[in-house]
This record gives sequence, structure tokens and C-alpha cells, in this order.
Amino acid sequence: MLTNSLKIVPHLTDPNRMALVLLDRDGVINEDSPNYIRNASAWIPITGSLDAIARLSRAGRQVAVCTNQAGVGKGIFTQADLDAINRTMTLEVERIGGRIDGVFCCVHSPDEHCACRKPAPGLLHQAMKAFGVTAADTTFVGDSVRDAQAALAAGCAPILVRTGNGVRSESEARALGIELIFDDLAAATDWLLR
Repeated sequence: MLTNSLKIVPHLTDPNRMALVLLDRDGVINEDSPNYIRNASAWIPITGSLDAIARLSRAGRQVAVCTNQAGVGKGIFTQADLDAINRTMTLEVERIGGRIDGVFCCVHSPDEHCACRKPAPGLLHQAMKAFGVTAADTTFVGDSVRDAQAALAAGCAPILVRTGNGVRSESEARALGIELIFDDLAAATDWLLR
């Protein structure tokens, strides 16, 4: 049921417990586009996001990306394009002393009704399994209601940022019980590392 609240997920108040920080990509790490991020040259990081990832990794947190990329399934861009975008992102984080430990992508189109496309929790489950981390020790930072729903369905702590679609999603996310809402990934990281 997607009406979980903070009372049902008690670990949300302990940021030090979050061993695994999962991030949505478009709108959280980089600027989003209604026409998709189709190639590496269109990938533009949001100010402060790369440093936030570096701070998380330097603090010993595992950081992974969980992102819907239906543009591949729709034939708008290729898997090779997606790989190049993710490689650019990873290299930019490494350049400033951080790391992204994994990237999990759902490339299915919405009409395929897969188990990995957010708001389904499949990508988050894949990441937690890959790192051997429980939902109680995981948070997912997103910019949409779909991201919050995926986090709640996976049983991990949802965080909403106001970048990307976050401002438009805030009232609906609050109606779901999401209380951890920050201006951007840098501010969410400040909370996670407090």
C-alpha cells in the first residue's frame, strides 16, 4: 500500500543509519528535460549535486543511481547513448574525489508494465540486493511522487528534493506522508551527514 507514513518507517529519523543512498538521476543529479537526456553532451549536473555525491562517498556511504530511462525502450536513444551518459556522470563524480558504486536503469517503456519501472520498487530491490543492504539501512532521494512511491514500496526512507519535478510534486508527496523534503541533493546530503 502506498500510503505509508513516517510512523510506519521509523528509521527515517536516523540519517546515520543510511549505509546505502540511492539517487534518482534526472532532476536530482542532473537537469531534467521533458524531451529526455539523449546523449552525454545533454547531461548537465545540477549545481552542488556532484559534490554532494562525493561527500557521501567520502563519508563511507555507498551511493547508487536508480533511474527510469524509457527513452531506450521507446527507441528515442540507444543503450549505447545511455551508457555514455552514465559513464560521463560517473567520471565527473570521480574527478572530484567521489564515486558512484552502481547504476541501475529501467529501460522499459511504460506499456511494458515491468517490475523495475518506478513507482514499482524493482530497481531499488536490485540495488539493495547487489550491495547486501536492507531497506532499513537505505534511503532513496528523488524528485517525483513516483520516486517517493518506489521508496515506500521498497520499505526504504524516501527523500524528496525540490529540483527537477520536486516543486510540482511536493504537495502530493506530503500527502503520502513524506516529510524529508530538501531544496536539492546538497541540502539532503547535509541532513544525511549531520
